[in-house]
Amino acid sequence: MQAKLLTADVEEIKVIRKVARNALLELAKDEYNRILIMEEGLVLVPLVGAAAYKSFRPALYSWPSLPDGTKIEQSSKGPSRYGASELLLGLNIDDKNVDLEQAKMNAVVGRTQQQFLARIGAIEIEDDNKSDSEWPSSQRLTLLPWIDAVARLVLILGLEDESAIARAAGSIADASINEHMRISFREAGAIKLLVQLISHPSDTVRLAVIRALDRLSISNNVCQTIEAEGILHPLIDLLKQSKSEISHSLTSMILNILTRILDPNREMKSKFYNGPVNGSKEGWDVTRHPASANGTDMTSSDVASSTQTIAGGELVDSTFLSCLVDILKSSDPDLQRKAASILEFVVVIEPSLENLVSAQIESGLEAVFRQKSLVDMERGTEVHILELEEAGLAITAASRLLTKLLDYEKFRETVNSHNLTKLLRAILVSSIPLQYKDWVAACLVKLRSLSGRNLDFEDPVNMEVTLYEKIPRLIEQIKNSFSDEVQETAVLELNRIISEGMVDATRAVASEGGIFPLVKVMERGSERVVEGSLALLYNLSMDSENHAAIVAAGAVPVLRKLVLSQGPQWMRALRLLRNLPT
Repeated sequence: MQAKLLTADVEEIKVIRKVARNALLELAKDEYNRILIMEEGLVLVPLVGAAAYKSFRPALYSWPSLPDGTKIEQSSKGPSRYGASELLLGLNIDDKNVDLEQAKMNAVVGRTQQQFLARIGAIEIEDDNKSDSEWPSSQRLTLLPWIDAVARLVLILGLEDESAIARAAGSIADASINEHMRISFREAGAIKLLVQLISHPSDTVRLAVIRALDRLSISNNVCQTIEAEGILHPLIDLLKQSKSEISHSLTSMILNILTRILDPNREMKSKFYNGPVNGSKEGWDVTRHPASANGTDMTSSDVASSTQTIAGGELVDSTFLSCLVDILKSSDPDLQRKAASILEFVVVIEPSLENLVSAQIESGLEAVFRQKSLVDMERGTEVHILELEEAGLAITAASRLLTKLLDYEKFRETVNSHNLTKLLRAILVSSIPLQYKDWVAACLVKLRSLSGRNLDFEDPVNMEVTLYEKIPRLIEQIKNSFSDEVQETAVLELNRIISEGMVDATRAVASEGGIFPLVKVMERGSERVVEGSLALLYNLSMDSENHAAIVAAGAVPVLRKLVLSQGPQWMRALRLLRNLPT
């Protein structure tokens, strides 16, 4: 209700609006309430003082552009006699070819209103009188409707006051809670200013600015605009500074942004996400270049080639690679995952094996594979679920990176395959969740094949991959897949593995809980699924320890039904039924 009072344009209830504003400012001291307030269309904006706006210099005589930097071509009619076409840009565009989106129109309106207030020196007069006096003078805030708030925060970014800039960047980070707000800041021109401020001499400003860019880059569209503004160079330079000069939180945020830009899956994403999303005319990976005057669009492939051209040399810089390898050797699995993902992008785009080997990337990979949380888990201690999740993600990223590196002979000549195989086998047989074993198994198979040994039936690595990754994965597909075709393929593949007589294969199926889903698909599956399930359950019934589980899964009535139906598999069903206790 208070939020509606502030957004309503009713002059006669100013006293009520003042009380509502103060109540919301008090509630906004709690982070959860602050999000709820922003969801109602209000944004917290810092009050930086009238003196800070003295450095505001609006462009009065140049032909203006949209807030995001997009140029508007002048119409053939020429400017208005009284300068109205310049002053009221966006309100008098009569060119039929100009199609302003709603977000751009909102940005124009917000900028016009806030710049007008700044010109006449009245931008904070009312807010100064109505702000909550309990807030410290350096933290005083006001609430504005989101259109005005976005424009006000972008305006503050262009001032000279360091404290004001830092507070505005912090507010942008806090306000970037959804795609709508992130797109609004992009259209209002925040991205270009924030990227320029990364090189600001003040540590406080840099930290606030990178935090804002981190939150904004969550949006795929905004992230591409951030990259197009040339963020890679200053971020890489900042990351290459000594550890004593960069805090852990700053390193994490820099890696967040770099990981989103230097995404090794970008090409695949562009194939799947370049179409319309939720009825939008604009694709997932399509963004308008800020400096584009003709409205040309940049796709993922364009941005990828741009990344390779602009920052290719910096990405293979020995200092930068050494920095990433040092992060791999750290004890933080979240940072390890991000560093491994960036290194994978480097290997895919422009491999520089000499620099990677000299940076001791192998030792970095070994550090990732020796996750402390896995050791603690095997010792029986209680490990937090989040820690195990982060460890699994780091191991997956490192396994992907190692798999790509093994494609290059220069790397294979220097790597200790035996040691890496030992570490990966330990991860494979551990109790780490199944989804983190896929790339570990793939990497193990590749390591073994490159060693010159055939992955025959008796090979220990092949057996471990089958027992600890392939069989559990097939059971998951039988249990959870909604596709009859996927379930049928999984049953037949599992039956092939069991029929080959691999040691402990039937025990692995039972221990992974495969009996219950096999009985379930046998009841309603196709003829081939019934045949495969019967063969699997028959092999499992050879071990009397599995009888109780087969009976508990409801196999007996299903088998009797198959026998009585005199179908193609009734003899197999009868043999299995005779094996079970009656």
